[in-house]
Amino acid sequence: MDVAYYVALPFVLADDGVAAGEAVECLSANAAIMRAEALSRKPGCAGAVAFSRTGDPSTGEFGDAMLIRKFGDVPDDLSAL
Repeated sequence: MDVAYYVALPFVLADDGVAAGEAVECLSANAAIMRAEALSRKPGCAGAVAFSRTGDPSTGEFGDAMLIRKFGDVPDDLSAL
């Protein structure tokens, strides 16, 4: 059975640009957007994205992440999410 996960992922300032921070799972797309926006405003944070991913937790198979919204300075290539 496929389940949708909603995630807010901050990007923090690093020596070589920006790096993904610790992802936060959220209950809905709207919650992920609000959390990503809040994370993007934290000191040391370059930006954040809200994304969703659908898959089957029992098999571990998940589809590609679908970007919902991005805030601030985040990498253009988010294919690694």
